[in-house]
Amino acid sequence: MARWEPGARERLVLAAVDLFSEQGYDDTTVTEIAERAGVTKSTFFRHFPDKRELLVAGQETLSRLLAEGIADAPDGATPLEAVANGVERASAEMGPVNRELGPRLRAAVAASAELRERDALKSVGLAAAMTDALLARGVDAVRARLASEMGVLAFTQGFERWSGRGVADDEPLAVQTLAVLRELRAAAAALR
Repeated sequence: MARWEPGARERLVLAAVDLFSEQGYDDTTVTEIAERAGVTKSTFFRHFPDKRELLVAGQETLSRLLAEGIADAPDGATPLEAVANGVERASAEMGPVNRELGPRLRAAVAASAELRERDALKSVGLAAAMTDALLARGVDAVRARLASEMGVLAFTQGFERWSGRGVADDEPLAVQTLAVLRELRAAAAALR
């Protein structure tokens, strides 16, 4: 096995998701993940502290992109307009590998209570990053939290649509995430 092959982190995530889907999360070992990815076990531990962390690979980057997009929204933008800016920025970083991984990841998460819990914690972390960015813009706490939760829902539902069937291969993720955000805004307005 090559020791410093490029793309080891991505290969580890793909190998883990495939193994989780094939044989279950609990029955998959770190050694099997490393072997499937074509790396050593020590390479695995250079990238991840344990197999649970594979699910949230990239969460810090995603949180940062969402927060930066909110911070960079034009002055005078409403909280949801700022969230849309963050969602659009994060969506722009998602490519074909993310799209391919989506259905496989959903299947692995659905099959494991531990992974469902980890996925829920990921959503909480993303919402917190967006809330903090909105608070820094001077948005009150209640509106910041609500807009952030809508942003997380828009991102996750948009990603699910985008990585599923029926969306053109060349369509960027932002088309779906922003469409879901508009739908959520309309639904919230109809709650009056």
